[in-house]
Amino acid sequence: MKRRQILHFAGSMLATLGISQLEIQHKSLYYAKILAQNTPRKLALLVGINDYPNNTKLRGCITDVELQKELLINRFGFNPADILLVTDETKIKPTRDGILTSFEEHIIKQAKPGDVVVFHYSGHGSRVVDKDETDGLNSTFIPIDQTKIEQENRKLVSDIMGQTLFLLMSAINTENVTVVLDSCHSGGGKRGNLTMRSLTREGDYYKYYPNNQELEYQQQWLSRLNMSEAEFKQKRQESIAKGIVIASAKRNQLAADAPFEGFYAGAFTYLMTQYLWQETGNQKISTMLANVSRTTTDYSLTSQIPEFEAQKNTNNENKPTYLLKKLTPPAEAVVKEDGVKFWLGGANPESLVTFDKDAVFAWVDNTGAEKGKVQSISRNGLLGNGKVIEGKTPPPGALLQERARSIPADFTLKIGLDDSLGNTTTQVRGSLEQISRIQPVSLQQGEVHYILGKMTETLAKEARQNNFSEVPEVGSFGLYTPGLELIPGSFGKAEETVEQALQRLRAKLKSLLAARLVKLTVNAESSRLKVSAKMKTLNQEFVGTAFTVRGIGKSTGEEVATTTPIKVEAGVPLLPLGTQVQLELINQEERNLYVAVLVIDASGEMGIVFPNTWVEGVDAALLKRGETKLLPQPGVDTFKLTVSKPLGNTEVLVIASVAPLRESLKMLQAIATARGMRSGPMSLEETDVVDSLLEDINAGSRGLTAEFDPTARVVDTTKIGAMSITFKAV
Repeated sequence: MKRRQILHFAGSMLATLGISQLEIQHKSLYYAKILAQNTPRKLALLVGINDYPNNTKLRGCITDVELQKELLINRFGFNPADILLVTDETKIKPTRDGILTSFEEHIIKQAKPGDVVVFHYSGHGSRVVDKDETDGLNSTFIPIDQTKIEQENRKLVSDIMGQTLFLLMSAINTENVTVVLDSCHSGGGKRGNLTMRSLTREGDYYKYYPNNQELEYQQQWLSRLNMSEAEFKQKRQESIAKGIVIASAKRNQLAADAPFEGFYAGAFTYLMTQYLWQETGNQKISTMLANVSRTTTDYSLTSQIPEFEAQKNTNNENKPTYLLKKLTPPAEAVVKEDGVKFWLGGANPESLVTFDKDAVFAWVDNTGAEKGKVQSISRNGLLGNGKVIEGKTPPPGALLQERARSIPADFTLKIGLDDSLGNTTTQVRGSLEQISRIQPVSLQQGEVHYILGKMTETLAKEARQNNFSEVPEVGSFGLYTPGLELIPGSFGKAEETVEQALQRLRAKLKSLLAARLVKLTVNAESSRLKVSAKMKTLNQEFVGTAFTVRGIGKSTGEEVATTTPIKVEAGVPLLPLGTQVQLELINQEERNLYVAVLVIDASGEMGIVFPNTWVEGVDAALLKRGETKLLPQPGVDTFKLTVSKPLGNTEVLVIASVAPLRESLKMLQAIATARGMRSGPMSLEETDVVDSLLEDINAGSRGLTAEFDPTARVVDTTKIGAMSITFKAV
């Protein structure tokens, strides 16, 4: 990392972890055990701003603060009284004075040597002119009461600069400081179904200047720190002031305020905190961020790549997140109130819908010992309601670990309707409503899985700038991601009518729905099976690994060997077209497992690569106890696994089951017979195969002492292990 890129708000924004008047009820005997340890004091200031007056409002920043609060209390042992929230909804408001005074009073005046400090900011960002920077700009974060004064074609603003953050960090009397910034400094406004956390547009940067109030505040701190201007500049050139700074994006990238299942949050903050809820060990921060980057780009934009910077000569990059070890076991949720009400901060966003109803949790103590079971009744955003089905009622602070999830039979694929559809929008909506389990929705009204729209001149130009291999014709209909990135193979010709486009896309939408349903089974973080998979090139270059974390007992996201020459971008290995790969499936159970391996390419098309012998019975999918199976098997299989088009991310799903996959295998064999195939990988154009696979998983999972909706598909973590490996075809 060149220079202290993150010091200028690391290309992101001061993410002030704001915590408000926390429920004192957490001081139960159960929770007191966490706090009564001989550890240094832990202080957190969490800032979140949604309601910017006269500017683009955000919707996920206060959720970010809550996500951080629950994580810090329940996994890292922070005392609620030592966490200060500063948001639109707290007594202390996130004004310029409110933020700076809170930093001084709560952190600087209280922190002592050896203490741990966390500062998080979620909100809008910008940049101001700074002649000392190489590009002449300094990143800022914007308080809720930002002022602008026009003066000789300049806009003087009351933003808080990266320089100020450096000085505030320098004044903290401990080295154990973590700053998290979830904002960006370019490309403000809305993009597809996302809102960008910036108020600065491209080309406007050089119009903004810090006002006198900001410059005078910096001078006051230089005097307090007895630091000269020259010394200040030198230190800022060398490194960040203290500890670690984590940014949700590089300073010239976009950071998304994103909708999830029933709530909004910063894409980065949610995925980072969710990852840390699940992490079983104490990974170094560089490993954590590489793994979080992979999912952040999936839920936001490929141009949102989180980054971090560690203070020079400290080795902080090899220390765990927040420079702290976790004190409690991993979990999907924590009990908030008797009743049972729980917070689902540890649940994977892609599978949140499976916890709406009938999911089963084991509640555990701080050693991981199971004390009882809870079943979910309902969910509103990240808050769930449940009932006790075994053992005693869990107290507030008790951790809930997934035992089973429930895939609803009425799950739908949500398709956002882009403004580019114009006067055909009503027609498109009506046609999509006629397709089973496809739900058309308006943008900016909640989560969407894909967007249907026309190719515009602006997006075509952007695609060419990003070296997209086959840029669709302007005026053609096709599909985008929620952040308006193209879905390969989904666009037609410019002369195609909307009726023709919708007819063409019917099969694609069904395929995307099938892929989404299969991915709802992915439970690598919670499965208790002992199964794993590795991918290598034929030259034995390591590509990736997947394993059941709680089954095998490793830390989430095993690191890629440092000797591998494969390039990695945003945590995803880049494999050139034509690269041959091999999968290694490993069963560490003392019993046989039955395995399906599916591949979903960047266009959403799905295929099956194992089982691949279509003239055998259920044993075609067998992975014997203790067995390691190579795919393809040298000297046995006649096919090759070769990286091919379309370009973009490809996901390899490995689903292991204790019970045989009877019905899905029968259907696959029937399809193979109709195609005249005896062996080899097979594309899954017939999406009914997915329903059969889910039914096989369901049949093998319904042994729990719980009541389930008879139409739902249950996934038991002791009987099913589903995981994925992602690479990018380039």
